[in-house]
Amino acid sequence: MGALTSNHRSGDGYLFFPFNSRFFSTSPNSDTHIAKKPKTSPSSMQSSPEHSRSAASRVYRYPDPVNPIPRAVHAPCRESRFSFCSSSSSSRESRVEKDEEVIDVDEMGNSLSAKYDKVKKLKESAIESFRYLKKDEEVIDVDGVVDRGYVSGNSSVEEVVEVVCDGREWRLQEENGKVVVVEHRSDLTNTNLMEKRIESLSLDRKWDGPLHKKLLEDAGRHDPILKSLSSDIEINEKKMAAFQLLHPAKKPQHEDVLPDVLREAFVPLTKEEKAEVSLAFSDSSRRKVLATHEDSNIEITGELLKCLRPGAWLNDEVINVYLKLLKEREKREPKKFLKCHFFNTFFYRKLIGGRNGYDFRSVKRWTSKRKLGYCLLECDKIFVPIHKETHWCLAVINKKDEKFQYLDSLKGIDTQVLKVLARYFVDEVKDKSGKDIDVRSWKQENVEDLPEQKNGSDCGMFMIKYADFYSRDIGLHFKQEDMPYFRQRTAKEILRLKAE
Repeated sequence: MGALTSNHRSGDGYLFFPFNSRFFSTSPNSDTHIAKKPKTSPSSMQSSPEHSRSAASRVYRYPDPVNPIPRAVHAPCRESRFSFCSSSSSSRESRVEKDEEVIDVDEMGNSLSAKYDKVKKLKESAIESFRYLKKDEEVIDVDGVVDRGYVSGNSSVEEVVEVVCDGREWRLQEENGKVVVVEHRSDLTNTNLMEKRIESLSLDRKWDGPLHKKLLEDAGRHDPILKSLSSDIEINEKKMAAFQLLHPAKKPQHEDVLPDVLREAFVPLTKEEKAEVSLAFSDSSRRKVLATHEDSNIEITGELLKCLRPGAWLNDEVINVYLKLLKEREKREPKKFLKCHFFNTFFYRKLIGGRNGYDFRSVKRWTSKRKLGYCLLECDKIFVPIHKETHWCLAVINKKDEKFQYLDSLKGIDTQVLKVLARYFVDEVKDKSGKDIDVRSWKQENVEDLPEQKNGSDCGMFMIKYADFYSRDIGLHFKQEDMPYFRQRTAKEILRLKAE
């Protein structure tokens, strides 16, 4: 559209939009005033520039719109879901009768919505009736009612509402416009309620067996997939039985140990022994030599023995003396213990002290028969203490079971230690017997099933007790809670220079 000129008259300057012609009526009742113009023919309007620029003249070019034929909106109208209907004036209601029940629906017929409204009203009426319902002179508090109501999916069955109040279940239904108590079950617990639910699954049959089987059978009738559960369970049970035959459950470690042997490892200290240990731990004994082991030429002073107090770290002197006592215990009772050799805490450091991390020549004289008094190769187990800066571990050359074992109370793994000991054992056999032994079939094991350390100070105690119990050949039957006892017992055995 072009711009309007500035010399237009009143009413000519409005932009065009589709007004109805009746808005420009000159009737006296009209609120809108339009300047009267002489009617002209279309040809004259086209020729006149003034008329071509007039907004009113352009409106007259268009004919009056034709009113559309009114018709009803053919769509369902749910009055139960919404508070109004957009085409209520054009919709027609019909009445449907079914099983002597009259339901009002719209033209499209939404019986489900109407049924929902009826049930909702029934529930509201039922709860309202509870305000005036008395049973056995007892008033029921409506505020405490828990609605568990449901409506049967079968339209031929009258709607029933179930509510629970104070542990009691009430089943209500409408008869002749009134709410009637159909059934009342008192003192209803959750178990009883579940049993009633299960029994209601098959009202047409009697059942004398367990309720859970009844539930499974009734559910299987509706879901064919559940029918295959029994066969699947039977197959899985057979698989489980076969798996248990191939992998039998481990017996507790103490079951395969004689009670007397296990009891000896936990003999409690007497009052005199506890007093002796307590005196050795005191500051008055700090500078005293409390024990001297002549074979190893080690003197144990009160200061060294204090490492056995709770929370202290074990030192080399206490560990080496105790390992010597374990070997002497075996010599006293050879039939009671395995034949073992216990290297001291300096052996492994010397063995790996070479340029290439291995130096057999520096330790080959440590195991001569003249020095030991027995042949190292005849031992069932050879124990090697491993010290890692601030942590003690134990390695075992288990000739009896053909294993190289590594025991770490913190569940650490070190394959390098096992490789070094395997190489050492081959060189030792070659040096002492002149034979070549093949240990490639031996197992290198980082032992996992062992007592675990729960603090940061008992690694040394765990290490020497691993050696103690392995030399007894009874397994590792102790735990973190036994460490305070083992500390006192070890101190007592060192003071008396006798391991038990």
